[in-house]
Amino acid sequence: MRPRSGLARSHGVTVLNAPGTVDSDYRGEIQVLLINHGPEIFKVTRGMRVAQLVIAEVVRIRLNERDKLDQTKRGEAGFGSTGTR
Repeated sequence: MRPRSGLARSHGVTVLNAPGTVDSDYRGEIQVLLINHGPEIFKVTRGMRVAQLVIAEVVRIRLNERDKLDQTKRGEAGFGSTGTR
């Protein structure tokens, strides 16, 4: 679940906890948590587009726990360490 950019730009209203995830085995009603950062009251009415649902494939993986990882060119360099040269 993602916010709509126009709603945030025009009114300061966005989706709380975005992007939100709806688990693949959930079968209940989907609700959207909104927060108003704007200076004025914002009224949500039926049919109003307040969020976007993005469907994504669920990928199942198998993890192999290791005590030690192989060395890489990047090593332990953190944020911003790729693509600088």
